Amino acid sequence: MYGVKLRVWGDYACFTRPEMKVERVSYDVMTPSAARGILEAIYWKPEIRWIVDKIHVLKPIRFTNIRRNEVGCKLSTRNVQTAMKGGDSDISIFIEEERQQRAAMILKDVEYVIEARFKIIDGENNNGKHLDCFNRRAKKGQCFHQPVLGCREFPADFELIEGNIPKAIDETRDLSWMLYDMDFTTSTTEPPAMFFHAKMENGIIDVKKCREESEKEVRK
Repeated sequence: MYGVKLRVWGDYACFTRPEMKVERVSYDVMTPSAARGILEAIYWKPEIRWIVDKIHVLKPIRFTNIRRNEVGCKLSTRNVQTAMKGGDSDISIFIEEERQQRAAMILKDVEYVIEARFKIIDGENNNGKHLDCFNRRAKKGQCFHQPVLGCREFPADFELIEGNIPKAIDETRDLSWMLYDMDFTTSTTEPPAMFFHAKMENGIIDVKKCREESEKEVRK
């Protein structure tokens, strides 16, 4: 497995807690799944899988409240499938009729360092090639699509770190149970969510360590 270090930052972020059904409330810090999404936005290949090891929090955790316009419905999967087969099906949404205004508690002025690695899950063992491609793209600021900090309206800036990681904030906090990622190894159409007990020590979330401790908690 080959590792990378990426600094990401932005004016706002929202890593939504899944237990909040109506109003959006962000976790205190970036989730591993959001970090993986940023890495995949820069370099994604079906034969590799990104694994987030650590998340460094470089700026104090601050929240702010905003109101956002959202669409209150989604397209029917059945209608979309019918239209794809050439059938007569309505696959339109009139935003003006379905718009809803909702409150959101989001993070402001965020900055993180993602320590991650990838492993080959299919195909040839070309670790060096994939690492070089990611580093080259990250250095040039290239991406397949704009990386975001949780939501599409909160874009993320990024840069590759080749030297020492900047110092994290001097804070230790129990972040309680947090979304880790979706379990894509299952054959179900809707992969189940995986959670872990996240703890920040001196501004660093050691994802691997926290997951191992969480598994021990569950087994007790």
